[in-house]
Amino acid sequence: MGFLSAWLYSQLFVTPKYPTESFADQTIIVTGSNVGLGLEAARHFARCNAKRVILAVRNVAAGEKAKQSIEESTSRQNVCEVWELDLASYASVKAFAERASKLSRIDVLLENAGIATQNFTLAEDHERTIAVNVISTFLLGLLLLPKLKETAKQIPTAKPHWIIVTSEVHALTNLPESKSPNTFEVLDDEKKANMQVRYPTSKLLEVLVVRKIAPKLADSGVILNMPNPGMCHSELARELGFSAWLLKLVLARTTEVGSRTLVAAAIVGNESHGAYMTDGKVSNGALSAFVTSEDGQKAQEKVWLELKEILEKIVPGVTGSF
Repeated sequence: MGFLSAWLYSQLFVTPKYPTESFADQTIIVTGSNVGLGLEAARHFARCNAKRVILAVRNVAAGEKAKQSIEESTSRQNVCEVWELDLASYASVKAFAERASKLSRIDVLLENAGIATQNFTLAEDHERTIAVNVISTFLLGLLLLPKLKETAKQIPTAKPHWIIVTSEVHALTNLPESKSPNTFEVLDDEKKANMQVRYPTSKLLEVLVVRKIAPKLADSGVILNMPNPGMCHSELARELGFSAWLLKLVLARTTEVGSRTLVAAAIVGNESHGAYMTDGKVSNGALSAFVTSEDGQKAQEKVWLELKEILEKIVPGVTGSF
């Protein structure tokens, strides 16, 4: 089954399982949780008895409204907390991580926040999509990795999950920028930037990096995976224009249904480590042909070395033994 036919079948005929598993006693962090998939995933975690759900949001006022909505719909009070996190600012990422590192435990770090835009702007000297979806996303995860490992070590029943939400659109590019001397320098060059596929590019970069670093975490007790929620009604494509809106109108899942795939990634076991998931199930076979090709493997190695250099400049030592 080709990419398009598989995608259409998934969108039209597959409904991910409604979450019923318990998250009792667990501390959950959900980024980008004031709207869309993040909000609905946080609502599921609260409904499923999580002890603490941290709504990591750029807009605190919107986060407070999200908290109120979750509490009203689940009839559970004092479960959600609103913490500020702006992935376009490394200082904000570091401040959030420092605060979160003081938690007694972290059971799930669900990195859902991201942007999709065709407008070229910079954040922290990098194109904004790359800064938010890739650099800050991995920066946050690596900064909180010690706490995730500590949770796994100190709580025998815990299986901490580090989840990076990706997308099937990673298959829409073969990352031609990786053929240049430095991938990120080309991505940051407005004159060379192909913003039509910038969001797919950011998702492909996520896939490549997860597949590179996951083997190093195999014995850490932490499960790292990457769910694809499919096309859903959310705020993500608000900058992509009429065509994206029209496609969503016809084919998109509801936000709640899409969010089930994110919660599924927090339930699944070791078989999902380093894996791509779709429809709430491990599905490495759904990865693009490029990812598993020889060129994809070369790009994976190159991209990680370049990203590692960027991350080390932000926080020396953050990549540890990777």
